Amino acid sequence: MNASDLQDLRWRTSSYSSGQGGACVEVAPHGPMVAVRDSKNTSGPKLIFDASAWQVFAQRVKVNEYDLRG
Repeated sequence: MNASDLQDLRWRTSSYSSGQGGACVEVAPHGPMVAVRDSKNTSGPKLIFDASAWQVFAQRVKVNEYDLRG
């Protein structure tokens, strides 16, 4: 995947996102990969993950496995 591929993706935020800014990410599926970017800086860096790895991460976030608040 190169930079021009990322511009044509259909980015989306979580249905839980209020659309009022805040700490959100946008994701865009692309074949066997998932691209991720900061919703406040859409022209900034993008991360690319294997779709299965992203799915595992998202499921763990949903169950608060990564809650670092103590």
